[in-house]
Order: sequence, then C-alpha cells, then structure tokens
Amino acid sequence: MLPCLAFGTAAFAACPDKTGYELVWEDNFDGDALNRDYWNVEVNGSGCGNAELQYYIDDKANVDVRDGNLVITARRRDYEGKSFTSGRINTLGKVGFTYGIVEARIKFPKTADGLWPAFWMMGDDIKENGWPRCGETDILEMGHADGIKSNEQERLFNGALHWGVSPDKHRQTVGDRTNSYSLQDGEYHVFSLLWTEDRIEMYVDGGESPYLSVDISASGENGVGAYFHKDNFILFNLAVGGNFPGIHSADGITAMPGGSAEMLVDYVRVYQNKMVDGSELSLNK
Repeated sequence: MLPCLAFGTAAFAACPDKTGYELVWEDNFDGDALNRDYWNVEVNGSGCGNAELQYYIDDKANVDVRDGNLVITARRRDYEGKSFTSGRINTLGKVGFTYGIVEARIKFPKTADGLWPAFWMMGDDIKENGWPRCGETDILEMGHADGIKSNEQERLFNGALHWGVSPDKHRQTVGDRTNSYSLQDGEYHVFSLLWTEDRIEMYVDGGESPYLSVDISASGENGVGAYFHKDNFILFNLAVGGNFPGIHSADGITAMPGGSAEMLVDYVRVYQNKMVDGSELSLNK
C-alpha cells in the first residue's frame, strides 16, 4: 500500500490511498425510493443476537431515500411487542465483493444513551455457514457503553472483526478510538475500509492513522485469515439498545427526545485494484 499524501502543512485526505483503484460500484441514493436491485430490507424483531430493543421493519417511515440520502429512522413506536421500530438493509445476494476499498459518507444522530448506528459487512456464506463462521467486519459502530460511561458518546467509536467456527468459539479484535472532534456534529463523516489479501484497515475522514489494522494472512481454523478471503455483502442499520450500549429496557433510552432519530447515508462506494487482488465485483448473484 502506498503511503498517504501530504501537501504543505495540511494532510491531504487520501487515506486509504486510492492510487490504482477503480470505482466498481456505488449507490448515491438518488431518486425517491431504495434501489431493490441492490438492497434487501430486513424484517426482524428477534434482537439480532444482541438483545436489541427495536423491531426492524420494511416501511418508508424507517427506511427511505430522501434528498440524495438513505434515511434510516429509529422511532418510539409500539410494534409487535417492541417499543421501537427502525431499519436495517443489506446487499446479500445482490452486491458482493472480495477485497477493495469500501467507504460511506454518513451523518449520525445524537446517540445519547441507547442508539447504535452501524456500517458493516458479513460473508456471503452466512446462510450456509452461519455466524461467526461467515466472518463479520464492523467498519463503524457508535453508542458503546464505554462512551456512555465516560460521557464521550459523540466521539467514541470503533471498528471490529468477528470470526470463529461457532458462536461458543467466537473470536474478535476491536479497534476503538475517542475522536478529537464530535462525529455527531450535524455534518457528514467518511468511513473507509481497505481490504487486501494481507490486511484490513479502517479510517475516518481520510485520517492518516487507521483506527483498526489487522493482519489477515494467518491461517488455520482459529486464524483470522480463514474467514476474510471471500465475498462479503454490506449492511447499514440503526439499532436501539442492546448489549453494545448496555441498555436492555425502553426506560433506559434517552435518545430520540422528539420520538425519532435519523441516520443519513450520502453514498456508499466500492473501489478495486485488479493489479493488487485480481478480484471481481458480483452483482445480482
């Protein structure tokens, strides 16, 4: 990988460096509806293995496209025994890829105590092999209990890898950072993943230092490299409560003072360098 570039006294926002990479897929969320050729909208009230408090539903009130943005809205709403509804979308079976640079430009709500926005990926073999054998790459998560405890909800975030042969043998590596400025300031922020045959690295706003950098060349049943060399799909969601924020009752949610909160995604893009990894994008598989 080439180093990031700097000009004069200011760093040029070029991490990860895209030299030699080509844009192979993007969604700019134009128009007035989600592109169902790219995205599935999940319907799930199980808590998703994390004791989440919302019910994910397929409703424009929770998943919409507006003003050039994907808009995922969490709402205080009684639904099928839950106190909240929200949205979660994925590209499984529609857009998949191995290696490349993946980035999204996101505007976050105030997570306060209880909201849990995420931008992430999982292996396309999830239906055959389940989790965590499919591998999970969390490019961005906010709202962790540590941020709530330290009153740094707007600055603390993390990326993570999860893998293993079975849930009871789950392994993970986490890179968390307390950012120098708020990521919930009403502005968009760019989160980027560099994924090669050798490494996975994650960056925020083009910064030169990755907040997570993992060698994925290790092999063997428990080696991280056994789980991150295959097609992945992309996910966005806005969870309410659960194990990550450490809030397991509706009374503990202080976010959404007006009854709702929005996560906006301006774009998501995938770049690949065939000279580096020789991979191909898979569409509508």
